[in-house]
Amino acid sequence: MVKHFHIKKGDKVIVTTGQHKGKQGDVLKILREENRVLVQGVNMVTRHLKPSAQHPEGIVKKEASIHVSNLAHVDGESGRPSRMGIKILEDGQKVRVLKRSGKQIGN
Repeated sequence: MVKHFHIKKGDKVIVTTGQHKGKQGDVLKILREENRVLVQGVNMVTRHLKPSAQHPEGIVKKEASIHVSNLAHVDGESGRPSRMGIKILEDGQKVRVLKRSGKQIGN
């Protein structure tokens, strides 16, 4: 199990390898025990369920998890993958920054 993830919920990420390479989306959920992440609109699978009031047709498309090592942050300026670094501000606060552009990500 990874001790610390470089990706957090709400981050804009891009898939770097595999069948869905190049697709972008926001992180919906992090599954720390499995080292996997749910990304909006990426790795869509079809589930056949018994029809009910929530899904009357019985067929549901939803996101499946993808391994965290196959993801990278998206640089807002160029739209290309970027690594993440930590920068300490003058007031001692730590912020996450993109290595490619130097822009701060998250809050």
